Amino acid sequence: MVGKENFKTEDLNLCFEKLMMFGGGSAGAIALGCGKVKMEGRAITDWKDIPMELLLQILGLVDDQTVIMASGVCRGWRDAVCLGLTRLSLSWCTKNMNNLVLSLAPKFTRLQTLILRQDKPQLEDNAVESIANFCHDLQVLDLSKSFKLSDCSLYALAHGCPNLTKLNISGCTAFSDSALEYLASFCQKLKVLNLCGCVRTASDRALLAIGRYCSQLQCLNLGWCEDVSDVGVMSLAYGCPDLRTVDLCGCLQITGALQGNQCCYYQVA
Repeated sequence: MVGKENFKTEDLNLCFEKLMMFGGGSAGAIALGCGKVKMEGRAITDWKDIPMELLLQILGLVDDQTVIMASGVCRGWRDAVCLGLTRLSLSWCTKNMNNLVLSLAPKFTRLQTLILRQDKPQLEDNAVESIANFCHDLQVLDLSKSFKLSDCSLYALAHGCPNLTKLNISGCTAFSDSALEYLASFCQKLKVLNLCGCVRTASDRALLAIGRYCSQLQCLNLGWCEDVSDVGVMSLAYGCPDLRTVDLCGCLQITGALQGNQCCYYQVA
């Protein structure tokens, strides 16, 4: 787990060198060589010397792991990250992602985009609840393949993140259709929703709620959601006038012009 308590002097020096490599070309900064940068008449020779404005520019260029390391250096850096960071991806974290989210969510309250895609399920409900409690500006959230999550996560997001416009819960097989219905009633700004493989979640009941509450929806993935029928799709057609694409691959109950026994990807004119 990445945190302030794990920092050593060599870690800070390495972080500083990496930041300086990226920051040398930032506005107002002039590379001097030998690990030094001059900004506004002052030479920066150590990580503690980096002014706030330069740090914010640099953090926009480095990878997410370095950003997290920077947030643990000192209070000034932590405040800069907390105020300036709006996008974060933790998909690189193959171990202890749940604990990392629990640690970071209270700090990164300005996040608008959070990517938590997993190859091996790690996230649990308490991490999502922490996100919902602290990240109220969140607009884009990727929870794909979070097999351990239950309906509690959707209920928490419904109350804590009403500004969601893009949500990916593909492969989250434990969610119920009633929980999705509840989420839709609060997150009415949704434009992109990925439910691929959410067999229990995507039902005609859930689609009826989406059609009722999410009138701004533009893109919906219902791949391999076997309980979806013509009734649910028609409710989307009536309730979502901005709908542009619908993926119905593997939706075997679709009949007529929408054949579910083959991969169907429809783009609405």
